[in-house]
Amino acid sequence: MAERSQTAPEAGNDMGNDEAIGGNVSKYIVLPTGYCGQPKKGHLIFDACFESGNLGRVDQVSEFEYDLFIRPDTCNPRFRVWFNFTVENVKESQRVIFNIVNFSKTKSLYRDGMAPMVKSTSRPKWQRLPPKNVYYYRCPDHRKNYVMSFAFCFDREEDIYQFAYCYPYTYTRFQHYLDSLQKRNMDYFFREQLGQSVQQRQLDLLTITSPEVCQAT
Repeated sequence: MAERSQTAPEAGNDMGNDEAIGGNVSKYIVLPTGYCGQPKKGHLIFDACFESGNLGRVDQVSEFEYDLFIRPDTCNPRFRVWFNFTVENVKESQRVIFNIVNFSKTKSLYRDGMAPMVKSTSRPKWQRLPPKNVYYYRCPDHRKNYVMSFAFCFDREEDIYQFAYCYPYTYTRFQHYLDSLQKRNMDYFFREQLGQSVQQRQLDLLTITSPEVCQAT
């Protein structure tokens, strides 16, 4: 069995049961069935415990194939689209197939040529996977959920690879951008706190208007 983080489900749970998904996987090591001992190169380690990360569960289907379950949105448990996770401890020329098996959308740009993003520690610029390696389809093995499968070949053992639904844009990055705008003291830009999110993050109200209106208010 694969080594499981504290948030991963126990063996034998229904693969289509989203209730088995807890928090994000954290340095989750996938070991072959029956293997005992320390992980070797090629025994993949998955992680999504970082800002904007999303990967709740990993099931190894075969030596080369993995079923990946994404976590739902905080306030909408039926909405499951975003994924963002890292893979390390890879072997050079190791080929894999990743299946995101519990998408909630019936329609997706993945059906029209869009492809997931990938980067690595030695190549930090986001790139799209070749569309020919990406497939989006309804799968009877997963309660007829829509599945997005993509093939990938790892080429550098020392790298950590990161995969995402599209270009990630974190809350922290957004706050830094708003801070930089506020420091410029532009007379047509006004920022105030509207409230807090469920996770106690600041919600900003931005007013962008002409200087005359700002002075009038």
